[in-house]
Amino acid sequence: MFGFPHFSLTSARAILPALSKDLMPRAATEVGWLIDADHAGFIWDAPARLRTGAAEGPRHAKSVAACPAVIDFEARHFVIPCPISARLKVVIDPGTGEAAVANTAGDQSPIRSKALGEMVKRVPAKEWRHPSRPIIQIVTPYVFLSDDPVFMAQTPPFNHFMPQPWPGLMIGGRFPIDVWPRHLMWAFEWHDVSRELVLTRGDPWFYVRFETDDASRQIRLVEAERTPELKEYMAGSRSVTNYVNRTFSLFATARARRPPALLVKMKK
Repeated sequence: MFGFPHFSLTSARAILPALSKDLMPRAATEVGWLIDADHAGFIWDAPARLRTGAAEGPRHAKSVAACPAVIDFEARHFVIPCPISARLKVVIDPGTGEAAVANTAGDQSPIRSKALGEMVKRVPAKEWRHPSRPIIQIVTPYVFLSDDPVFMAQTPPFNHFMPQPWPGLMIGGRFPIDVWPRHLMWAFEWHDVSRELVLTRGDPWFYVRFETDDASRQIRLVEAERTPELKEYMAGSRSVTNYVNRTFSLFATARARRPPALLVKMKK
């Protein structure tokens, strides 16, 4: 009568299930993490969800800690704590241009210089981004993986205040953990070589953030087992940077050789 199309109760009943299915939130994406270390594995703590609000909850209904956008942002970031305490100093050799790293805490350092030397790797000067900004890397045993398409971004701990700011920049990165699970590296570019890099065990060291095809899906972090299948698959990406440039070109090969499932949750 008023120009509206005929819409019967039968039609509504047919459409409502489809609409309700579209409106229902999708299940969370599972991301596995594990510590792949052959010694001193207890110094590496579990990732923790980023939470900067007060532990007792927001003090006001309009508090920043109650903002849905802030809550969702923090829920997608996980904090990796620093495993060691050390005071590092870098010196550039004027003759070779290479950098030497020293533990300035000396005998008062909680970490032995030999152990620190095994963790800290100096990047050759010709591979630096700037001729006066040395780069070091610290090998970590953290591995993240998923059986769903997931990209992981590794970033500095930008949401934590540092009373003693670092004398440079942590170098971030992003890659797909469903086809490229590997040990993470902590890379640091020294901008002010006159200052020490002070690391404190337990302080936020870096963040990891996970991205899925559906940006509304939540992330569920689970501890994973280091299965023989995962160990064998990870061997395919180990040290490939020594042989080729642009390792992203190998993702298609990695995907073709990937087992149907790699993530096996740790049994408690």
